Amino acid sequence: MRCPFCGQDDDKVIDTRSSRGGQSIRRRRECLACGRRFTTYETVEEPELYVVKSDGGREPFDREKVLAGVVKACEKRPVSRERIEELVARLETELRNRLATEVASREIGEWLMAELAELDEVAYVRFASVYRRFTDSSQFAEELRRLTQTRRAKRGGKKKPKREGPPLFELDDRSPSR
Repeated sequence: MRCPFCGQDDDKVIDTRSSRGGQSIRRRRECLACGRRFTTYETVEEPELYVVKSDGGREPFDREKVLAGVVKACEKRPVSRERIEELVARLETELRNRLATEVASREIGEWLMAELAELDEVAYVRFASVYRRFTDSSQFAEELRRLTQTRRAKRGGKKKPKREGPPLFELDDRSPSR
């Protein structure tokens, strides 16, 4: 390692410690030429991860872009920023653990939709509507039907218990006269 003070590259390591939660190693060094001490950090260089778009184009994986999409889907929902951050961190960890340098955008979208379906149904439908490019209400209805079937299958085919008490609202077939 080249000394930042005198430029010589002859030094010795006098202390080594884990740093930044195990993400790097901090080394305290002493230059053998001038005797001054300096600190270096050693980190793992992660390979660049590319997203293969539906049109075949490639772009670097952008954690902030994914985070912004999930935040938008969860807007005004009872989902904390911390839970959203955890979800995006899990996605990034899973993608990097694959040890592949490319991942299809479709895989990222499907993974996020599965996670959002568990986290918040409204956020899931919002994300799905943008991701799948819904153009009319029938596509929303189909996605809600699919979500309901998935939930029912996870409960063993049982319907959700009926709500007790008066209805939240009633529809009146009589329309006001004009």
